[in-house]
Amino acid sequence: MTLRRRSLMATLGLALFYSAVGLSANADPLDVDALREMREGDMRKLVIHDAPMPLGGREFTDPSGANLSLAAYEGQVVLLNFWATWCAPCREEMPDLEALQLEWGGEDFQVVTIATGRNSLPGIKAFFAEVGIEALPILLDPRGQMARASGVLGLPVTVILDREGMEIGRLQGGAHWNTENARAILSEVIANQPDA
Repeated sequence: MTLRRRSLMATLGLALFYSAVGLSANADPLDVDALREMREGDMRKLVIHDAPMPLGGREFTDPSGANLSLAAYEGQVVLLNFWATWCAPCREEMPDLEALQLEWGGEDFQVVTIATGRNSLPGIKAFFAEVGIEALPILLDPRGQMARASGVLGLPVTVILDREGMEIGRLQGGAHWNTENARAILSEVIANQPDA
C-alpha cells in the first residue's frame, strides 16, 4: 500500500471514528458507566439504568386534593422521593433533601417529595415544622397508586428523572443525599442532560 493510500485510509478511519463518537454523544449524552463508577458510600445502592425508562406513576395530589402530575417538572432534572411519616429512614434523609432543594432548586433541578400511603396532613406539617423543612413541597399519594405504578415496594425510594421525565436511576432505602458523592453524581446528571 502506498504512503498516500495509507494516509487516506487513516484520515477516513479517523473521520468515521469521530462521526461515531458524535452520533453516540447525541443519542446518549449521559455516560452511565462513568456515573456507576462514581458511586461511593450510600450511593452504591443507586441503580443507574442502561437507558432512560418510563416511570409508571405520574399523578399525585396537593394538600387540597387537586390532581398534579410530574409533567409539570419536565425540562428539569428531578430527584423524586417517595416517603411516609411513619418511616424512620424517610424522616432521617429529609433534611438532606431539603438542603439540596435550598441550594440547587430552580430551573434545572427540583427535589419532589411525595408522601405515599396513609399520612395525615397534620402529621406531615408537624414533622416538617419539627425538623425545619420549608423548601420541600407537601405532595400526596394517599392511596399509594402512584407508588405502586412506579414499582415502589418499600420506603423510602428515591428516583432520578431526566429532563423528559424518564427514570435514569433509583435508590431503594435511606441515603444521605447531601454528601459530596451524592452531589457529584447529581451534578454530573444535571450537566449532561440536554435542555428539553
